[in-house]
Amino acid sequence: EAEATEDIERLGGSSPLDVSYRRAPIGLLVRRRLPWLLFLFIAGAYTSSVLKFFEDISIEVVALSFFIPLLTGTGGNVGSQTVATLVRAMAVDEVQLHDVRWVLVKEATVGVIMGAVMAIVALGRAELLGVGSDVGLVVAITIALICVWAATVAAVLPLVLKKLKVDPAVVSAPVITTLVDGTGLFIYFTTAKLILN
Repeated sequence: EAEATEDIERLGGSSPLDVSYRRAPIGLLVRRRLPWLLFLFIAGAYTSSVLKFFEDISIEVVALSFFIPLLTGTGGNVGSQTVATLVRAMAVDEVQLHDVRWVLVKEATVGVIMGAVMAIVALGRAELLGVGSDVGLVVAITIALICVWAATVAAVLPLVLKKLKVDPAVVSAPVITTLVDGTGLFIYFTTAKLILN
C-alpha cells in the first residue's frame, strides 16, 4: 500500500510524503508540490511563445482559439494515459529499454486509431459551433496528429528517463502534458496556416 501510494503521488508530479496525508502539515504539502509546479510552469511558458509566434493567424481566424483547450487537453490526456500504462509495465518488468521500437510502434498505432476517432468527433464539434468546414478540417487533422504525437512521445520518454536514472514515475506525466501543450499548439497553427493559407 505504501509503495502504491508513493507511485500515485509521483505520477501526479509530487514528491512522496513521509507521513500519511491526514498527518501531513500544509507546509510539507507545499514543499513536496511546489518545486515541480514551478519547474512545469517555467517549462510551460513556451506555450505562450508559440501563441505569440502565431498571433497573426489567431487574430485573423478567431474561431481557431475556440479549440485550444480541447486540443491541449486531449494531447495531455493521451500522453498521461500512455505514460501511466508504460510506467506500470516498467514497474512489473514487462517493458525494458530494448523494447523501445516495439513499444513505439504499438503506441503509435494506438495513437493513429484514437486520433481517427477523435478527428471525427472534432469535426462534429466544429459543425455544432458553426465555425466552417475549413476550420473543422484544421481541428480534425490537428487532433489526429496530436494523438499520434502524444502517444509516441509518451511511449519513449519513460524508457529514456529510466536509462538516464531519473524516476519515470515522477517526471513522465507532468512533463508529457507540458510538452504536448506547446508542441500541440505548434502543430495546430502550422496546420491552420497550411490549410487556411
